[in-house]
Amino acid sequence: MIKAGQIDKGTALLIKGQPFICVEREFVNPGKGSAFVRLKLKSPTTGQTLQETIKSQDSVEDINVEMMDFQYMYNDGEMFNFMNVNTYDQIAVPMANFDESYPFLMKDGETYRCTVYNEEILDIQIPSKVVYLVAEAEEAIKGDTVQGATKFVTTETGLRVRVPIFIKQGEKIRVNTETKEYLERVNN
Repeated sequence: MIKAGQIDKGTALLIKGQPFICVEREFVNPGKGSAFVRLKLKSPTTGQTLQETIKSQDSVEDINVEMMDFQYMYNDGEMFNFMNVNTYDQIAVPMANFDESYPFLMKDGETYRCTVYNEEILDIQIPSKVVYLVAEAEEAIKGDTVQGATKFVTTETGLRVRVPIFIKQGEKIRVNTETKEYLERVNN
C-alpha cells in the first residue's frame, strides 16, 4: 500500500484488479479541507484511461514491478515486438497502448528500459534525447536565407520534425522526445 501523496508519475497501481500506470499527477492543497491528489492513470493492457481523485492521506494498492531491458525488434501493424536482452524471451505489446510514443519506439535494435508486471510490459521509458537518420528532407529553396528558416524532415521511424534548412537527407539529428523538437545535427 502507498499513500496517495507519495504517488509519482510512472508509479504502478492496482485499481479494480487491473494494473494502471500514473501518467499525470497533480497535488492540490485547498485553503479549506484536506489535501488531495488528482491522478490520470492509463491501463497498459487495455489502453483505458482513468481520472482519480484521492485524499492525500488515503492509501492505494501499489504493485511490485521489475525494471528490465528490452530490445525493439519489429512491429506487425498492431503489436510492437520486443526481446528481453537477458533471457531472449519475446513479448508483444499492443501499439495502441503507446500511441503517443509510437515514433520513438520503432528504432531497430534500440534497447529500452521497461516496467514489467506479471510478464507484461506496463511502461516503456524513452530516452529524453534520441538520434535519428533523416530519411526524407525537403530541398531548401535557393535564396531562402531568412534567419531561422526551417523545413520539415521525416526520420527513419516516420517522425516528422521541423529542422533548419541546412539539414539534408542521410544526415543524423538529435530530437527531444518530450517536445518532438530538433536539438542538433549529429556528426558521424
